[in-house]
Amino acid sequence: MNRFRPDHCPGVLRPWSAADGLLVRLRLPGGRVSAKSLHALVEVAERYGDGHVHVTTRTNLQVRAMPAVPGTECLPDEVLTALEATGLLPSRSHDLSRNVMASPQTGLAGGRADLRPVVDALDTALCGDPELGRLPGRFLFVLDDGRGDLLDRSCDLGLVALGDGSAQLRAGDGWGPVVSVRDAHAHLADLARLFLDARGAGPDAPWHVVELPEPLVEPVPRSRGVPGAAPPLAFGPVPGGVHRPVPAEGLDRAAVERLCAAAPELVVTPWRGILIPEETR
Repeated sequence: MNRFRPDHCPGVLRPWSAADGLLVRLRLPGGRVSAKSLHALVEVAERYGDGHVHVTTRTNLQVRAMPAVPGTECLPDEVLTALEATGLLPSRSHDLSRNVMASPQTGLAGGRADLRPVVDALDTALCGDPELGRLPGRFLFVLDDGRGDLLDRSCDLGLVALGDGSAQLRAGDGWGPVVSVRDAHAHLADLARLFLDARGAGPDAPWHVVELPEPLVEPVPRSRGVPGAAPPLAFGPVPGGVHRPVPAEGLDRAAVERLCAAAPELVVTPWRGILIPEETR
């Protein structure tokens, strides 16, 4: 696929100009968000936006109807400072690159491995390398803990846990080598650097691994240990917690306060829901 424009996927430093104002997206690696940060974000939304926190199918958060500096598509410094104070923008230079999706129940119930440490290590690796801040805003890591819930999600890079301390890497629509779960974050970061080298620069540079003219890694067969795809997580009580749907209009202060009272950390899911972990309800 040939691109004829740069990636405009929104962030905080690069909002999207919509009819109702600027749309701001905040990345949540693994979908995890503290109650403190979520509460702070709805306060920002009330003060500057439409009063709601919205969720995305990439397990991120959005705030709409934000103000712009006159004559620009940039947030005023006051608003940017308020968003940073939520703790959801740890690195301005990596605003767009922290796109890491993981099985929402990982480490809470089921699965073959707790991928929360992998998510944290990968996020640290991304933010620690200035070059990885150049990843396109649509570039996505997808980490399945072996339950198969994210197996049908397209990704640029990812892994599937195999259950013996190992995981098979994913690269675009192909399969890569089997690696240790403990070291998987380093392999994924290395592959992301390879992608940046291979894609080049300019408005027509690929956004995704599948758009490269040559495979990023030598393709290998899918491991027999890779599970079949699982259905989306149902709403209601589930192993590890309760999965609540987020209404189309987003979460207002009352909804956020109920969630924040239920748990110190919540998990945004790819099905426009929020998982309240059982261990903290």
